[in-house]
Amino acid sequence: MVSVPPLVAGIELGGTKIVCLLARGPDAIEDRVQLPTTRPEETLAGIERVLDGWGAFDALGIASFGPISIDHESADYGHITSTPKPHWAGTDVAKRLAARYDVPTGFHTDVVGAALAEARWGAARGLRDIAYATVGTGIGVGLIAGGLPVDGLTHSEFGHIRPDRLAGDDWMGVCPFHGGCLEGLAAGPAIGARAGKKGEDIAADDPVWDPVAHVLGQLCHTLVLTGVPRRIVMGGGVMVGNDHLFPRVRAAMVKSLAGYIALPEITEPGFVVPPALGGNAGPLGAIVLGAQALEGQLKTFTTL
Repeated sequence: MVSVPPLVAGIELGGTKIVCLLARGPDAIEDRVQLPTTRPEETLAGIERVLDGWGAFDALGIASFGPISIDHESADYGHITSTPKPHWAGTDVAKRLAARYDVPTGFHTDVVGAALAEARWGAARGLRDIAYATVGTGIGVGLIAGGLPVDGLTHSEFGHIRPDRLAGDDWMGVCPFHGGCLEGLAAGPAIGARAGKKGEDIAADDPVWDPVAHVLGQLCHTLVLTGVPRRIVMGGGVMVGNDHLFPRVRAAMVKSLAGYIALPEITEPGFVVPPALGGNAGPLGAIVLGAQALEGQLKTFTTL
């Protein structure tokens, strides 16, 4: 007898949009609703209207932009913390929604959620050691080792590492905390600010992509040196739709590593890849988080 996966309400809370997904998995999606991310109260009320309309579900999963508090023992667990996004610092997300719906609730970063989804159903299926990097409104990385999110005092913040810069590139960057960190140099708003136009209007041969590919190669260099990923999946609005970036980022990573990690897998095209789940990687990650919470194993990854 085949068991039916639980029906989970998943929320991907992003910097510019929210995706609410009611699903049992990628092949059993019952509803998908997209909302804009505005001020906290307006945004959370919009999410609640969607979930109220769905009625009963078995669990809730929330994959959120950050930084967030993931320590269950902390007084601010479930809150967004020192985010640069205006008005959102200190916002209670998980506790508020868990109390309203009274179901097991999983809460983690959007990138950890996407990593779990891609490892279960997508471009890293069958691998228990992966990295998922999103390059969009911001830059973040979810690391999964041995099937588990790599957590400690808090979650990782690879987007705010200061990279080695391309020779002659002294652009100051746009991160309000660090200026020229990875996010301040290669996230969507940074690319638009440097180019003076929207990313979708920038041609593939525009020179603005050179420093972007270089610093994203630095990100992959850093991920390789953690010793964790057997594959790096790169998604987000900057990567998806700009296929020309993938070979450039791989080449920048290999050049930067300079032969130090002598593993043939790293130089293969299949090491740095786009997500197989597309725009549903994050929302499906929320489904995984909710299912894990229902199983009483919030930090345990299991294959279906």
